[in-house]
Amino acid sequence: MSSPKHIMLNKVMLIGYVGADSEMKFTPGGIPVANFSLAVKETYKNGGGEKKTSTLWVRCVAWRRCAEIAGEFVNKGKFVYVEGRLQLRSYQDREGQKREVTEVVVGTLRFLGPPKNGNVAKAAESSKAAEPVDMSENPFSEPGSDGADSDIPF
Repeated sequence: MSSPKHIMLNKVMLIGYVGADSEMKFTPGGIPVANFSLAVKETYKNGGGEKKTSTLWVRCVAWRRCAEIAGEFVNKGKFVYVEGRLQLRSYQDREGQKREVTEVVVGTLRFLGPPKNGNVAKAAESSKAAEPVDMSENPFSEPGSDGADSDIPF
């Protein structure tokens, strides 16, 4: 008797505000890669019934055509939908210490509306890139950048 096959799933869907302009680079092989952080807000009531809000910062990395679009249109304050998969990546920091980071490898990127900062001209311009971008051939181990965003855009 063979063991049952288990279906596994690694899928993430997020809607939030971009914390800082995306950073686009190229691998030594010339593949575009863009990094950005997404602020996802959650509102809940604590045990005393008081309304609380917490913000989760999610690191995102986009590859190839999706990286090109992110590099051009993903700016601080933009309201976006991101769909992808979680990836755990290890790297060495400047002091030589091993670090691990969990990030979302972007498969679909959609712009949902004008940015929080009110720059309507850029929002209209980005409507050209509002269609989802399929990145089904993302590499698993390409390096991203190590940067922390400190200010919340909303």
